[in-house]
Amino acid sequence: MTTALILIDIQNDYFPGGAGELHEPIAASLRARQLLDHFRQTHQPLVHIQHVSLRPGAKTFLPGTIGDEIHENVRPLEGEAVFQKHYPNSFRDTPLLDHLKREGVSRVVICGMQTNMCVDATTRAAFDFGFECLIAHDACAARTLTFQGQTIPAAQVHGAFLAALGASYGKVLSVAEIIEQLKAA
Repeated sequence: MTTALILIDIQNDYFPGGAGELHEPIAASLRARQLLDHFRQTHQPLVHIQHVSLRPGAKTFLPGTIGDEIHENVRPLEGEAVFQKHYPNSFRDTPLLDHLKREGVSRVVICGMQTNMCVDATTRAAFDFGFECLIAHDACAARTLTFQGQTIPAAQVHGAFLAALGASYGKVLSVAEIIEQLKAA
């Protein structure tokens, strides 16, 4: 079984000082780096996804800004696939699906930012396209949200979305558990 790593939107705007800071993005990015290192060492396919905002009035991921750049903790190496997207779903209007098919991928490991937006949308799409999905819960980050006057803390947002994904769309595991599964295969 060929497995690919998909690193979603681990970009500067989500980190301290960025225009859309998330809860604990540094810790999540360092765990994503562990996955990235494993995939590099084992020469398995990997894809960096970079969100570039084209929406009028957008405040994050503006083209040509430092905030739009992939964070140094997971910066792509020369020759690694980097696909830009403009929507939460990493497959929409990108070459991701064709790339994964060309690589013979049947399982994807997904991590990145935001759990409640792009990680969720990409995982659901990957499942719908027939991929087995492993979601690295400790290599993702979310933000605090509000709904009908209530504040939902980032940890609860993160947990709720992962619980939903784990119910049908994939296995929600830690980075350590995923690496162990990959080594055992």
